[in-house]
Amino acid sequence: MEPQINEEDLYSIQEFSQLSGVEASTLRYWDDIGLFSPIHRNPDNNYRYYSLAQIPALNFVTILSELDFPLKTIADLRQDRNPERLLRLLDTQEKAMDMEMQRLRLRYSIIHARRELINHGMSVNEDEITIQKRETTTIVVWPRNEYGESDTFIEPLATSIGEAKERHINFSFPVCGLFDDLEALSEAPNRPQYFFSIDPMGLQSIKAGEYLTGYQRGYFGEMGDLPERMLSQAKEQAVTLTGPAYAIYLLEGTCMQRPEDYLVQVIAPVVRPGARPRRQMTLKR
Repeated sequence: MEPQINEEDLYSIQEFSQLSGVEASTLRYWDDIGLFSPIHRNPDNNYRYYSLAQIPALNFVTILSELDFPLKTIADLRQDRNPERLLRLLDTQEKAMDMEMQRLRLRYSIIHARRELINHGMSVNEDEITIQKRETTTIVVWPRNEYGESDTFIEPLATSIGEAKERHINFSFPVCGLFDDLEALSEAPNRPQYFFSIDPMGLQSIKAGEYLTGYQRGYFGEMGDLPERMLSQAKEQAVTLTGPAYAIYLLEGTCMQRPEDYLVQVIAPVVRPGARPRRQMTLKR
């Protein structure tokens, strides 16, 4: 039962909208569906009028609406509510919001990972082979690939796609190639020993440190003479290659129309003369 008020204590829908912060169109809609109605209608023109005494009732609707409760649930609860029932509904809504936040965090991580690669790919000097310092990058390394006599990366990649759910692989993150070493990449650039994804939930990582770094345009596995030039550069600079080689596609099918324009970054950890080797990832053969 709505409280009794004086006719002077009435506000038009526009005035009440300004006072309450609820859009007039929303007030009209809530009235049309019977969720929240004006305290008075002018019988001559059917204009809606509201009272300040309705603010608590409006607040109930706006709070639950802000919490993304379905309007039907709000209407039912408005007619029959108690602390126990509201707590049950809040618990359910909290669980749903937890799941939605997890989805949003996942999407944010995918966006962040891809933006990092694209920004880097657009700023590099593709002709240079240099030694660069890297921060730690968290990754997920997939099971070791198995190849038939005429297989390329396509066959094990297709197997991984089919087993993605069981292996907890998310193909929305950037997918890259991992080779036992730079010599293995040079011998069979289209046959990475592993695939890995740049995924912040991973248990492995590309360690921070110095890496011999080069770039090549072309479709997956098309490295040209880049591995040989990198091996030659390592000898020229008298550095020791100490671990696996990573083929990280900075620009690929998500942002490049033509496969020949894909851009791969190849990195391999190095140790300078006299420096103490750091521990690298151990790859299971």
